[in-house]
Amino acid sequence: MNEDHVIKSLAALAHQVRLRVFRALVVAGADGLTPSVLAEALGVAATALSFHLKELVHAGLVTQERVSRNLVYRADFARMDGVLRYLTENCCAGARCEVTAPQCCPASDKGC
Repeated sequence: MNEDHVIKSLAALAHQVRLRVFRALVVAGADGLTPSVLAEALGVAATALSFHLKELVHAGLVTQERVSRNLVYRADFARMDGVLRYLTENCCAGARCEVTAPQCCPASDKGC
């Protein structure tokens, strides 16, 4: 994962509707969701949803697959994990963290 990919991913998520769509797709998991289900669940007009899904696909955070006559959208967990790894690669002074930040970075006057 490089800086440009991370910036594109974070920029795509920096919109309320796209963030809500992405979170809904994360919850749906491998089954994914169709645009009609997403639109109804999130209360977003189909045309607006189409625009936001296109942005998420372009950023690589969401995949699109045609299943019969439907499009199914899924969160790209590998991409999401790559963004998170990039953001936290120097956590705990560069030491590999297998535990949460408060445990790997003991409380001190300077914080973590």
